[in-house]
Amino acid sequence: MSDPALEPARWLKLTVAYDGARFAGWQTQPGRPTVQDAVERAWREITGETVRVTASGRTDAGVHALGQVVGLSTSSTLEEGRLQQALNAKLPEDVVVLTVERAPEGFHATHDALRKTYRYQVHNSRTRPLFDRGRVWHAPSARLDETAMGQGGAILLGRHDFAAFESVGSERSSTVRTVLGCEVRREGDRVDITVTGDGFLYNMVRTIAGTLVEVGRGARPVEWVAEVLASRDRAQAGPTAPAHGLVLVSVEY
Repeated sequence: MSDPALEPARWLKLTVAYDGARFAGWQTQPGRPTVQDAVERAWREITGETVRVTASGRTDAGVHALGQVVGLSTSSTLEEGRLQQALNAKLPEDVVVLTVERAPEGFHATHDALRKTYRYQVHNSRTRPLFDRGRVWHAPSARLDETAMGQGGAILLGRHDFAAFESVGSERSSTVRTVLGCEVRREGDRVDITVTGDGFLYNMVRTIAGTLVEVGRGARPVEWVAEVLASRDRAQAGPTAPAHGLVLVSVEY
């Protein structure tokens, strides 16, 4: 049997879905359950390797993912399909590896990402959600005006300084980002806000959601979104929507 230490490194890209309800987020935190710890522990049990994986971005406590992308290098010779099966056998039931693929040498899931898509899910009904509880923000107000919300979202398209949509205390060299898409769609009591961008500030999507819900319930006019954007002042925007309504849908490279 060959010595794994002598095998050349193989770079892999994993697509991972998870229910974030019981996790303290993606990133390792001492004494708290995280998705990163679950993935690294499963990998160690399968291959005997201790690896430090990278992800496309850190999701906060309670945030879910349908398409988180994870990168790592390994000396394991197990083929990709077997690795996927083995990981899913070891991972907890609220984490699933959807694909394991070869990646270019030096692949970095964070730095190589070109765009990400998030969806914020709102349950707009006087009756609280049952089966979707923990995955939607319950907005029991009168019917949200999804058309006005969509018009507000369109104001955010393009490259802007999104300082007004970032939580206070974040450390970034720049608050300029490009929003490539911002759509609002309703299906029954469910209103989804889908945002695609080249990157996002801390709590940016959740603040966009909170701001658009203010427009949807008639508390603010559509034009207010432009005023918030121009202000660069977080205090001018709507509330930060709860974490459990947010889903990382996909990452493109």
